[in-house]
Amino acid sequence: MIRFDYARPADVSEAVRAGSGEHAAFLAGGTNLVDLMKENVARPLQVVDINRLPLTDIEAREDGGLRLGALVTNAATAYDPRVQQRYPLLASAILAGASPQLRNAATNGGNLNQRTRCYYFYDVDTPCNKRNPGEGCGAIGGVNRIHAILGASDQCIATHPSDMCVALAALEAHVQVTGPDGDRAIAFSDYHRLPGDEPWRDNTLRSGELVTAIDLPAENFSTHYTYLKLRDRLSYAFALVSVAVTLRLSEDGRIEVARIALGGVAHKPWRVPAAESLLQGEQPGERVFQAAAHAITEGAVGQGQNSFKIELARRAVVRALGQAAAGTPQSQTDKRIA
Repeated sequence: MIRFDYARPADVSEAVRAGSGEHAAFLAGGTNLVDLMKENVARPLQVVDINRLPLTDIEAREDGGLRLGALVTNAATAYDPRVQQRYPLLASAILAGASPQLRNAATNGGNLNQRTRCYYFYDVDTPCNKRNPGEGCGAIGGVNRIHAILGASDQCIATHPSDMCVALAALEAHVQVTGPDGDRAIAFSDYHRLPGDEPWRDNTLRSGELVTAIDLPAENFSTHYTYLKLRDRLSYAFALVSVAVTLRLSEDGRIEVARIALGGVAHKPWRVPAAESLLQGEQPGERVFQAAAHAITEGAVGQGQNSFKIELARRAVVRALGQAAAGTPQSQTDKRIA
């Protein structure tokens, strides 16, 4: 048994003070941290339970957007009428992830900060630079069917496991955080990071910083959207490839705004603005969809067992764009997504 101190602060400032130590960890729903502690992957010396903090509301913002409290559960977020009506892409992505039991416990802030499901990261008897810097990456040359094809490095080829984060990337959300140096907002595209030479750093949070909320923009993408998740089985499986698409069409049917984010392919939700720009001003169709699909996967590199993901990602993008353009979003109970 590894001993640790336990704190349960009642306000945000107290939580920040308690969580500013080098070996401290914030505990919310516990659906990831507790597993990591059981597997001896995470060894915090100070566990800061933040469940008493007043971060459990979904509120309208003055600019017309919506603020999701960091401690709102994934289930409560997905079933909130405002989210379903104005941000159905987000609701769809959440409902495609995990199981009902986990969604009832997992929080929005925790979802952002969950760690990779790489086999080698979870197995302390195998080398992993993310878990122990300098050990090497067991997935390179090993069992790597689920691993990254984009943005990887020779230090790490792990992927980010979240469904929710892929939708938030496409919606261009902002993450509100607070820490020893005060409050700041982080654009979602800047929140998670690629592995580079520091694969143990999953995001751009500074020491002691705590996620307090996620801000959704006022822009409404409630008609032309889809979340397509391709996985080995329909129930409780992480994405091999997932695609979040939002479009805005003009009166004559041309694409005015396009956003595409991929999941299951990189260390963070993957967006390429240049690929999206290829769609602007165009009539929806196979030709432009294929061009965007190839642009967003440009530079993709397989590791052998996961090389199939390159073509799978391209086909998924084309299919998702077609669904979004037609206003026929993917049903998360449709067995064709398995």
